[in-house]
Amino acid sequence: MKIAVVGDSISAGSPLWDPDPDVRARIPAPDERSQWQWWAARSDPRLEFRTRAAYGKRTDEIAAFLDGVVEGADVLVVQGGINDVAQRRSVEDAARNLAAIVERGRALGLPVALADVLPWPAGDDRAAREIDRLNELVHAIEGVTHLPFHDTLAAAGFAWSDDGDHPSVEGHRLLGERAFRLPAV
Repeated sequence: MKIAVVGDSISAGSPLWDPDPDVRARIPAPDERSQWQWWAARSDPRLEFRTRAAYGKRTDEIAAFLDGVVEGADVLVVQGGINDVAQRRSVEDAARNLAAIVERGRALGLPVALADVLPWPAGDDRAAREIDRLNELVHAIEGVTHLPFHDTLAAAGFAWSDDGDHPSVEGHRLLGERAFRLPAV
């Protein structure tokens, strides 16, 4: 099963991995386990991921990644929003952007899975409130399989981030094994 993924640094695997070989060449010790997709494919070897994701991208920028990954895909996974919060952009606009990406995927005939926004250990109270609000809006988007990235990590019971911004390898394992679910195909 071919799965197209569009997203930000969370889906890229930052800081230890990136789907772009040029970016990956600049990482001192790249580790492909720092990608939730690696763990999902390890759990189900039938899954083949094609990812277009990049550090720092907002939802309006993630939308441009869609055309580069959907050809031949069976499913679309959309992940993003934390950079909108970090850059103090409107979470309502971010939710509209995510809904538009979902609609484009559905118009292409793809079942769509939509990840909610992770907790941000290095963020402040404002960011936490904005993440909660954005996740409310994300969960109101219908016709998708919702991926509980936030609650999976929030309930982990351990420090799942090495840098305060991104999941550690163990955090990515939780996302790939517990939070990722395929939509009905």
